[in-house]
Amino acid sequence: MNCVIKRACARILPALALLPAMAAAAELKPATLEAFERYVLKAEGKLQNRLQPETFLWATGDSSRLVAVRGGRVVAEPLAGKGDLPLPDGLVHDWIGSVFISGATLPQVLAAVQDYDNHKKYYRPEVLDSKLLFRDGNDFRIYLRLMKKKVITVVLNTEHDVRYYPLDSTRCYSRSKSAKIAELADPGTPREREKPAGAGHGFLWRLYSYWRFQEKDGGVYVECEAISLTRDVPGGLAWLIEPIIRGLPADSLVATLRSTREAVRARTGR
Repeated sequence: MNCVIKRACARILPALALLPAMAAAAELKPATLEAFERYVLKAEGKLQNRLQPETFLWATGDSSRLVAVRGGRVVAEPLAGKGDLPLPDGLVHDWIGSVFISGATLPQVLAAVQDYDNHKKYYRPEVLDSKLLFRDGNDFRIYLRLMKKKVITVVLNTEHDVRYYPLDSTRCYSRSKSAKIAELADPGTPREREKPAGAGHGFLWRLYSYWRFQEKDGGVYVECEAISLTRDVPGGLAWLIEPIIRGLPADSLVATLRSTREAVRARTGR
């Protein structure tokens, strides 16, 4: 058994030592970004077709899904293949999730979600810092300092343009699109600096999210479809990199929805 462990360590430990350097060899190419934007355009068309009350919520489209959400679970499923689809030199990740916040009202949920200065409090550990840069009615520009951690830790300075679309007294949806994503070198040290756009590990190049809020059944359903762009899975160390690239989008979505519920509960004292 000791020999088996030693052989495994001899294979794994050198790979782990090389992992940061190998993973850093990624660059966002124009063709990758163009393919991502085409995917987003089609996805947004589908979303617009679901604005009618009977199709507004994804959770209500399946009875077992609705039971799980009403029972307190955060439910998330892939909308693209098993969660991602290949692009030229990249991957598009498309996941949707739902959570039910019992006893909450739509104004309470929107107040929590739009409290961007305090996202750093409610959405830790992924959100290290947050700030509302400006607001004009239902339009927001926000800053988020994000940490992506799974084997490797990556810290990103990001800015997002968010617009809310109230539909009636019980329904609202929003669209958030990343305006800037810059990976940091030596974060938290005097040598901290932003890497050039599109450079770095490539764990997050773009992040677009589409939220739906509906007050119904004695609470508020909160749903989010998150569409992100990352590097593709490199050869050689794919067995190590693949769980990071393919696992982070779903993990992040579930954590975000769960944190949203906790933020509403904290603000309302429940």
